[in-house]
Amino acid sequence: MGPREFYEEIDSTQDRALVLARSGAPDGTRVVARRQRRGRGRLDHAWASPAGGLYVSVVVRTAVERLSWFPIALGARLASELETLAPLALAVKWPNDLLVLSGDRPARKLAGVLVDRVEDASGRPVEVAGIGINVTTDLAALPAELRSRSATLAEGTGGPPSLDAVEEAAVRGALAAASELGGGFSEIRALCERRLFGVGRRASVDGVPAGTIEGLGPDGELLLRHGSHRVAIRTGDVRVDGVA
Repeated sequence: MGPREFYEEIDSTQDRALVLARSGAPDGTRVVARRQRRGRGRLDHAWASPAGGLYVSVVVRTAVERLSWFPIALGARLASELETLAPLALAVKWPNDLLVLSGDRPARKLAGVLVDRVEDASGRPVEVAGIGINVTTDLAALPAELRSRSATLAEGTGGPPSLDAVEEAAVRGALAAASELGGGFSEIRALCERRLFGVGRRASVDGVPAGTIEGLGPDGELLLRHGSHRVAIRTGDVRVDGVA
């Protein structure tokens, strides 16, 4: 799968992996930590990283013409991998948060993905996929506002998967998503559509009501229906019926 750097604690696996990516690290290179001091998510949000979670950043390269699909494709492929480890039903909230769907309970966040794009030593675009997954995380260790909105892989299992097993699944998901965007695109696109959370539900973007989710556009953008108009969302903080 590529070279592996492991840390009990690090400021950010993503920052370290970006250094490696720029220097020409091969696909599958990963940086793994048990805790992060300054983990970060999309839109410069802080990412709480207590013990019990998996924090890994993976270097990958994918088809340049489909780079915009990589975050949602990674989320969809990661959901499929994780469902083999725990009896959970997972969906992807655009662009790349993994949610646990649990009957009459509101959807809760299990994992998040941060994708950074840089150039390697040869000038070719390279992706660094940062993945954070609550495995056996004590939700009480999370910020108070996140506890009721979060889930773990350990829920409902007699014996939760090991961090090593979750790490392997995460790396497989990242490599598979990157590969499928270069070939067999119709399959990964269909998977993204099936995994998309909130189709038919109301969504807001950056706190402003934006419309009803219809699906994904040709570049992986989120399509919303607002009255008689279709709106394409390419960036922003999306909430679906209050699910952050």
